[in-house]
Amino acid sequence: MSYIERAKNSIMNTYKRNEVVLVNGKGSYVFDEKGNKYLDFTGGIAVCSLGHCPDEVIEAVEIQIKKLIHTSNLYFTIPQIELAERLVKLSGGNVKVFFCNSGAEANEGAIKLARKYHRKKGKDRYEIITFLNSFHGRTYGSLSATGQTKFHKDFEPMLPGFKFAQLNNIESVKSQLTPNTAGIMLELIQGEGGINVCSEDFIRELKNICDQNDILLIFDEIQTGIGRTGRFFCFEHFGIKPHIFTLAKGIAGGLPMGAIIAVDKVAESLEPGTHATTFGGGPVICSAAIRVVDKISEEVFLKEVREKGVYIEEGIRKMKDKYPLGEIRGIGLLRGVELQMDEPAKVVELGLKNGLLLNITAGNILRLLPPLNIKREEIDEFFEKLVHTFDGVIK
Repeated sequence: MSYIERAKNSIMNTYKRNEVVLVNGKGSYVFDEKGNKYLDFTGGIAVCSLGHCPDEVIEAVEIQIKKLIHTSNLYFTIPQIELAERLVKLSGGNVKVFFCNSGAEANEGAIKLARKYHRKKGKDRYEIITFLNSFHGRTYGSLSATGQTKFHKDFEPMLPGFKFAQLNNIESVKSQLTPNTAGIMLELIQGEGGINVCSEDFIRELKNICDQNDILLIFDEIQTGIGRTGRFFCFEHFGIKPHIFTLAKGIAGGLPMGAIIAVDKVAESLEPGTHATTFGGGPVICSAAIRVVDKISEEVFLKEVREKGVYIEEGIRKMKDKYPLGEIRGIGLLRGVELQMDEPAKVVELGLKNGLLLNITAGNILRLLPPLNIKREEIDEFFEKLVHTFDGVIK
């Protein structure tokens, strides 16, 4: 029996998987059980920030796993302290960190924190405004915060207390405000929603609304953070620091980690017994994340991410004369290309045959999430494979 058949007999059918069994990877490439090689332009959906099996992450894990694998969060560990200190410094100080295991878990915690902040002040404010086409996770709190009804189907009723506004429409936000509004939560670039980028004016107006009404501004940086946009945090492009923001995906180079970071006056709302995690901030994961954070936070590295993002955008733009491509969206190495084709999913299917891993989101947006340390020659290889793929799709 093949691995595919064995998988179908034993694994829940919750993903629309490609029938490929990957067995190893290095850098920007992965290899399947048959020895086929693929250039990975999905990066585990923005998780493999330094590519597959980066040497620095492997080394950190090997050293730490021989010392201490796990301890209850009733105790501190040195890797957890050192990683938290780095994130506090990169955030500009006056913040505290809570470590967890995933983006959905981080967003759940952010929602709890926003409500707890107001309750501690004696105010019954619990509503969170999020945005249409947003995606915040698949647990009940994060799912209820997600502004896409297709993800809600058959799981209703959603949790109460969430209201949805239109991105980049400040009047839409104002129409959702009530005396019960506790927070406004958003992705600065909607990933699953189609690589929709917030405008700077919109974010500034949101910040003003929050400041004037004691509302917490919450940024979901799960897909946009950890250097993905060419700044360590995406909010640095906007010159605005939120009250709370969440991280996950690329923070530990492929290992599971999430984090909530909040300004001191908000963070102090969570006291012993109000929030917890069994595995969050374990010493092995934190050791890996330290190496990732140290590498990606280098300004030379971030500058290269910005330059490679422009290089990809320019290369795609040159294809628009020949292929039915629409808007090109995004910042840094989080890019979306509108495919004006009858069957955009065929791009993924044929790309796979051409040795290229691709992802389509929001129906027709080609989402490009290569490793942040991808080489220029690998980007050129991507262009060659993509042209070959487009030629096959529109023939």
